[in-house]
Amino acid sequence: MAVERKFVAEGVRKVRVERFLLRDLKRAGYGGMDIARTPLGTQVTIYAEKPGIVIGKGGKVVRQLTQDLATTYGIESPQIEVQQVQNPNYNAQIMAERLANALERGWYFRKAGSNVVRRVMESGALGCEVVLSGKLTGARARVQKFTEGYIKHSGEPSITIVEKGYAIAIKKLGTIGVQVKIIPPDAKLPDQFEILDVKKPEIPAEQEEIAVVDIGEEIDAELANTPDEYGEVQ
Repeated sequence: MAVERKFVAEGVRKVRVERFLLRDLKRAGYGGMDIARTPLGTQVTIYAEKPGIVIGKGGKVVRQLTQDLATTYGIESPQIEVQQVQNPNYNAQIMAERLANALERGWYFRKAGSNVVRRVMESGALGCEVVLSGKLTGARARVQKFTEGYIKHSGEPSITIVEKGYAIAIKKLGTIGVQVKIIPPDAKLPDQFEILDVKKPEIPAEQEEIAVVDIGEEIDAELANTPDEYGEVQ
């Protein structure tokens, strides 16, 4: 039972760290993080659209983050590495935050959701899905979905291939939940296949004539050794 509790505690800690970084690095265009165990400690990789804000002047911000991860969240010897997101249109977390900010600024939800899907698909993604849930236009909450391209909703590909991002837009009527799913263009789908065009090897004319002559000689030899209807060999 201790092993199960350990896995649950690590999952809860990862969620808490994710919320902490999302809250403190919102201005930097936070795009997710990875935690990996190393012989020297715990490697924490932070993906951001603006790495300079994460590092801070003279590394002040990153040192404070390291201290908070060690003292508040109990991560052993945290080592923070900051990487810049090359194309924010492929990062689901960044696009979800942008969509939430657009809704808070007063954009109509249909226009905002359609713009996000169009921007992602024009960048070359294989598929994109945006789900908005909450009080979009009135007092009654509902769910609106925008989908284009190819999206996996179940199975292992939905966990390993699909990029997911979540954000919350706070408005006067209430909060609106924003969920963005993206399949990047370099993803290898399990049901994707290619038909290869196999060409037959070309045989030179000389070899074809030799082959025909050999086959003819073999047939004549077999007929010569075959007895006729009277039992005599020809």
